[in-house]
Amino acid sequence: MKMPFKILLLLVTFSIIQISCDTNKKSKEITNNSINQNKQGIVYLLTPNEFLEQSKGNIVVDIRTPYEFKRGHIKGAVNINYYDRNFTNNFAKFKKDQPIFLYCRSGNRTSSATKKLAKLGFLKIYDLKGGVQNWLRNNNQIER
Repeated sequence: MKMPFKILLLLVTFSIIQISCDTNKKSKEITNNSINQNKQGIVYLLTPNEFLEQSKGNIVVDIRTPYEFKRGHIKGAVNINYYDRNFTNNFAKFKKDQPIFLYCRSGNRTSSATKKLAKLGFLKIYDLKGGVQNWLRNNNQIER
């Protein structure tokens, strides 16, 4: 009789944890497009249209592999491979008070890359929501 009660308790606890994790994700995206704010800087999550408008005249970095970059990238983007062991060192050439716009294939790599850049002291970091896949779904062009 004790075993079913323990299993029920375990399931209820797991369900509560799962619900609270999902709630946190949704609220971060809704809060004024800011998904991460800390002492070093703010990370903004932008739709493809917002990214297109706001990135004009700014630094745009494609953090995909060189192979992915050659297959097609946003016009004017520079390539800094996220998987390069010197990834963060490659950002030393940029001023930390200038806005920096990042994208990858789907948004997974930029999620952790933006946190790394914020810790390095970059103040305004912009992340393309859904990556270049979302960019293309919204009928935006890439260079080959």
